[in-house]
Amino acid sequence: MRRFVSVAGVAALAALGLGVSPAEAAPGHPDAEVTGVAAAFGLTADEARAQLTAQDDAHRLAAALPASVRARSAGQWFDAAAGKLTVAVTTAEAASQVRAAGAEARVVARSQADLDRTGAAVRALVGTGVPGVYGWGVDVRGNEVGVDVDRTKKTAATESFLSRVREIGVRITETGSSPRQQSGTIQTGNPWWPGSESNCSVGFPVTDPGGAKHFLTAGHCTNDRDQAAYGASGQQNRIGTSNVGGTHSVNAREGDMGVVAVTEAGWNLSASVNTWGQPAITLTGAAEAMVGDRVCHSGNTSHWQCGEVKYTHKSADYGGGLVIDDLTWTTACSLGGDSGGGWLLGDKATGLHDGGPSQCVDNPSDGDLSLFQPVAEALTKWQLRLVTSGGTTPPGAPAAPRVTGTTATSVSLAWDASTGDVTAYDVYNGSALATSVTGTSATVTGLSPDTAYTFTVKARDAAGNVSPASAPVAARTQAGGSGRTLTNDTDYAIRDYQQVLSPITSTLTGQAATPLSVAVTIRHTCAEDLGVTLLDPKGKAYALKYSGGGTCTAWTGLRTFTVPAAATPASGKWQLRVTDYGPGDTGTLDTWSLTL
Repeated sequence: MRRFVSVAGVAALAALGLGVSPAEAAPGHPDAEVTGVAAAFGLTADEARAQLTAQDDAHRLAAALPASVRARSAGQWFDAAAGKLTVAVTTAEAASQVRAAGAEARVVARSQADLDRTGAAVRALVGTGVPGVYGWGVDVRGNEVGVDVDRTKKTAATESFLSRVREIGVRITETGSSPRQQSGTIQTGNPWWPGSESNCSVGFPVTDPGGAKHFLTAGHCTNDRDQAAYGASGQQNRIGTSNVGGTHSVNAREGDMGVVAVTEAGWNLSASVNTWGQPAITLTGAAEAMVGDRVCHSGNTSHWQCGEVKYTHKSADYGGGLVIDDLTWTTACSLGGDSGGGWLLGDKATGLHDGGPSQCVDNPSDGDLSLFQPVAEALTKWQLRLVTSGGTTPPGAPAAPRVTGTTATSVSLAWDASTGDVTAYDVYNGSALATSVTGTSATVTGLSPDTAYTFTVKARDAAGNVSPASAPVAARTQAGGSGRTLTNDTDYAIRDYQQVLSPITSTLTGQAATPLSVAVTIRHTCAEDLGVTLLDPKGKAYALKYSGGGTCTAWTGLRTFTVPAAATPASGKWQLRVTDYGPGDTGTLDTWSLTL
């Protein structure tokens, strides 16, 4: 499952060069945002402006929270009524740390690891879909995992699923409706037409590393390869081509995002957002929204609408096998034809419109919420830079890249700083992004012993502009053995509806390998009943195997799994969790090993 940083999302985005907290860049708020928030929440303009200023302060504080607080958090949100950042923790000691940092603290029963475990169990039970179940994910304010069900679509299979999730402490919300994916100068919120289909909306204007023009929109608007894109109905006023080569559109678990190449003469990219009668907003960067934030979106049908973020990182099931993970759910109104339009946090790009209700209602239930795809993932996936008020001039290429050290599994690099307002450097291993840093040195880990590699470095500024690549630098790792493979061969009985936790304590230095390898030997009469998860020393869960399947088959030996990007230090207590979700079977966890 793809995941964005929940406690320090703004800081992470700044490290990637995708933007900073709105208040850090713009002390005021656009009139269109103030007016939209006031209308959405029944406030005066002054009350809306004060609320947005408090929201800025909450984002600044979230980015500055000490690492010790982040590690003990079970979620965070902006409390508009109190005007403060609130952080959920499980102990009085952690609550004191939160208050000392300047935020409100709420002591809760479930840790982040507890929520992740329950979320993984729900996802395993959902499998490829359950009739009527259209959403599931963590509600940080409620400190619980919730499941949304459209009661009009329930079947016996739904009731069986709900019975199982109730047993693991999941909140169930039943509604009479459910969201759906909406169809329908390059400026955020303007309409565009994919071929002869109904219109969608422009998300955000972007350029690629070579300076070519594009705009981001919804993946379900760009699903056809090399389809003509038009600026008027009836296949008139061609803009360019969507999903060039079939590699620039996603509408699946990974997300709902796509790219349209602007190739026709006379089309210009604008950082100005269409606010439909309000003063235009000029984009200054990108940022990640958190629960409680006031956000606004521009689309061709509902025009300019604002609301509150209710959930982040929540999955949606649109039926027919279409499940999308990690969407942001909001109370703002949206309608068909808004698809792909831009969502804003202040004057920062934050999302691309994904789906919503068939009609706008007051006091919306979960089935009437509007959903968006976080924009940072699309910018990173296709190495695009947002068009902002600062223009699109990229920084200069990093100079004099050099190797400063090697081990059997890592290479350390340094380089001279680039010219421009650089906020991050991306280090590439061949064509693959290996790591991102804010300084002029980095260590690439998870490499193979006695192997040759070639690295380049690119600079990135706060608007997402990317420099040309540095000169390549070659390196070879040292010869090495298998000293980073650790094993626990204690036998653990696996019992019906119970969990087994088998620990391995590592004293290794440096980062864990990327990817890291897990080998598991189990004897069990029904592999389909088992869910297997790796927990890192910080409590983050990596699902290795999900349960599910109609016919039991035995697990009789070794199976090997790969975790592609753990991104955590190697030292500390790692745990393998095996959960039995079914009745009437027996088994034993024989042994497992972890290669760090």
